[in-house]
Amino acid sequence: MCGIAGTYRWPDGKLVTDRLTDTLAHRGPDGAGHYSHPLGDGDVHLGHRRLAIIDLSETGAQPMVSGGLALTYNGELYNSPELRAELTAKGVRFRGTSDTEVLLEAWRHWGTDCLPRLRGMFAFAVFDERTGELVLARDQLGIKPLFLLRRGAGLVFASELKALAAVDGAALEVDHTALVASLLYYWVPDSRCAFRDVEKLPPGSWLRCRPDGRVERGRFWNLKDVAAEGRERALDGERPDLAAVVEESTRRHLLSDVPVATFLSGGLDSSLLTALASRHQPGISAYTIGFRAEDAKFEAMPDDLRYARQVAERFGVELHEIEIAPNVLDLLPRMTYHLDEPIGDPAAINTFLICSAAREAGIKVMLSGMGADELFAGYRKHLANVLALRYQRVPRPLRRGLSSAVDRLPVATSRRGFRSVRFAKRFLSFADLPEETAFRRSYTLYDQEELLALVNPDLSGAVQDVLTEHADVYRDNDLDDFVNRMCLGDTRMFLPGLNLAYTDRSSMAASTEVRVPYVDVEVVKAAFAIPGDRKIVGRQGKAALKEAATSILPREIVYRPKGLFSAPLRAWMSRDLAPLVREVVHDGVLVRSGLLRRDALARMVAQDAAGQRDFSKHLWHVLTLEHWYREATSGSGGSTRTAGTEHG
Repeated sequence: MCGIAGTYRWPDGKLVTDRLTDTLAHRGPDGAGHYSHPLGDGDVHLGHRRLAIIDLSETGAQPMVSGGLALTYNGELYNSPELRAELTAKGVRFRGTSDTEVLLEAWRHWGTDCLPRLRGMFAFAVFDERTGELVLARDQLGIKPLFLLRRGAGLVFASELKALAAVDGAALEVDHTALVASLLYYWVPDSRCAFRDVEKLPPGSWLRCRPDGRVERGRFWNLKDVAAEGRERALDGERPDLAAVVEESTRRHLLSDVPVATFLSGGLDSSLLTALASRHQPGISAYTIGFRAEDAKFEAMPDDLRYARQVAERFGVELHEIEIAPNVLDLLPRMTYHLDEPIGDPAAINTFLICSAAREAGIKVMLSGMGADELFAGYRKHLANVLALRYQRVPRPLRRGLSSAVDRLPVATSRRGFRSVRFAKRFLSFADLPEETAFRRSYTLYDQEELLALVNPDLSGAVQDVLTEHADVYRDNDLDDFVNRMCLGDTRMFLPGLNLAYTDRSSMAASTEVRVPYVDVEVVKAAFAIPGDRKIVGRQGKAALKEAATSILPREIVYRPKGLFSAPLRAWMSRDLAPLVREVVHDGVLVRSGLLRRDALARMVAQDAAGQRDFSKHLWHVLTLEHWYREATSGSGGSTRTAGTEHG
């Protein structure tokens, strides 16, 4: 895991690449490197910041140059031993033991045909001195980020958006449609970028720059096709051995020359990974978090710590417990900086604090249970959408009466919140809607009317564009299975846009590599070969994974109520952050610029304070967006015109 950057036929390319690389120093504190090569009317420059995980010697240093190829690479290849053996049989002689060298030689022998053979997480740039071509590539599922900006025949790329913003300064402009998308989702979809003209290389794709100015793009892996193939396998009666597939992926993800630890929340996903990892690496350590007792009580949060302790004791795992009582006023701007784009999920703070504690203890690599909920229908929204189909069969007068009664219930008092009421209000906000609209509404912050009421009227077209994009992505499938349609939508949008994004940024801010064994091409293939009626059985979500885990974990862990890798937002909003919320509503840059409407924000604050609605997540995201927008429009991270000027 590292930070990569570079320029191709870009003015002052060496200076720019050095600046890019310096901005990424937190991603790779173990070393830095630079490569340059002249082109006809420009140069190519590659930069690298190294976090040494495999082959800690200089033979693993980057950019790696050999036989006319130069490579700067971020990630890990978990099938590098097999690829190394295959290449050795072809006569390749390796100097070291790094997967970087394996990737470079795989590229030399197979070019872009090597990409579907790679199993792991990666983003890289490879330059061919003979042809003058530069190729960028990103892993199948979008685990590793890669941002790029093209101007004329020139290109600049980096692992993080802040690097490009720092280089281009005032030349970058905020994309207001991306900000509208972030308001809807509380994150920016992987298909969009918060700055205009900057793009994220799509997962499973590559881009080739040629010296004559031509740019070629290709896709080597398509999740939609994998899901369709899984459906055919299921129709043929194939039943993947899910326990074996997950264990094999976990074993591969332990490949490392430095110690590896796990996240352990006490939930199914992290508990299963920790149990499997302990089989192959006895004595492995794990990290878990808890919250101040008063915050947890106010939020009505389940006690996850006792489950984590139970798993650790059963499998001989050394458990490190971290109590989170953060100074959120200090952490908010810090996390906003590291997250690159406005991402309003407080779980990013949890990840950062856990990784920081692990790093202080000498741990560079951690395993996370990220991705299991998306692939195996483990979120409450999945079950809720299935239950909504049954709810729609209830006579309409009864539904109206129930909705009216629930609407009058408070979600909180001054002393505690009521999770069941919050869930009921959330459920009734989408239970009567058509499939795609209901699914979107079940996990986004606003419906169309609420979003239109919140933003500048000139952004109504952007609202429609964002909603249309969600509909297009969700409906673009060949599946006749409702549950797997939701899983596919999540794996294409929610997983790379939010969870993988904040995991990468938060962990790398602490110079720590997080690996995600569920987000593995073989696990994904197995997941979509499982019919939806085996993923949600009765009122049990993630049923297939639970069934696979019963031979490994205690039933109390497998079938416990779902925990939350989140934070006590309502407690923070009512105490630590209340003055900041008032400031942003009355005199924030979002309001003063005309991007957001003061009356709509004030209404949310009043209803939240009165306990009528739970707007804590909405307001947290407004705070993250406020901090991000201040920096983006201050001249330090780019510039933009105000919403009124831009769209008026």
